[in-house]
Amino acid sequence: MENLRGKTAIVTGASSGIGKAIARRLANEGMNVVLAARSAEKLSDVEEEINSSGSGEAVSVPTDMADKASVGELVRQAQEAYGSVDVLVNNAGQMLAGTVRSGKTDEWDSMIDVNIKGVLYGADAVLPKMIERCSGHILNIDSVSGHEVTKTSTVYSATKFAVRAISMGLEKELARTGVRVTNISPGMVDTPLMGSRSVDRKILDPENIADAIVYALTQPAHVNVNEITIRPV
Repeated sequence: MENLRGKTAIVTGASSGIGKAIARRLANEGMNVVLAARSAEKLSDVEEEINSSGSGEAVSVPTDMADKASVGELVRQAQEAYGSVDVLVNNAGQMLAGTVRSGKTDEWDSMIDVNIKGVLYGADAVLPKMIERCSGHILNIDSVSGHEVTKTSTVYSATKFAVRAISMGLEKELARTGVRVTNISPGMVDTPLMGSRSVDRKILDPENIADAIVYALTQPAHVNVNEITIRPV
């Protein structure tokens, strides 16, 4: 099992929900965690919580994942703080109007910019140093909507199918470089993205996704867990 203590992870979308749970769990494993999201105030709260826990260490960097320069600055600050980035968790995402008939092109653009471009910008910023070190791990938080489409999820699913395709292709690009890629597709998770939707069963907790992250990260260096799909029973 790989030891995570002392390594550094960037977690995007870390101000709430799945990202917050992942950041806390990685810190509990002894990692340095760089928290990224747009809300500086929410990030500061997560940073304070982690740093007062006595496990790993956290710094927060307000970041717009739809802006390439902002993502580049995130990685630069992470490297400045801790020397290297061992792990990138591409978690930031938006789930807005999903139907084509809605005509909400501004919301489509926002999902494309964050859900697709943000993943690409993050990978682009960390990969040169990872490849140079022959070591690193990129984990993309996808969705079961990247495997199937409902009548209300057309556009959102399109962005998540793209994330899955990026993960699959990137894994092949990076074969034998020492850099691993994992695509994680959660089903329904109890997060702010859920909104007020009612469900008739127990749904996933954000911590369930954090467990999957740790599982993929702690495999031996020659083991690349390519895909994990997590659904409620």
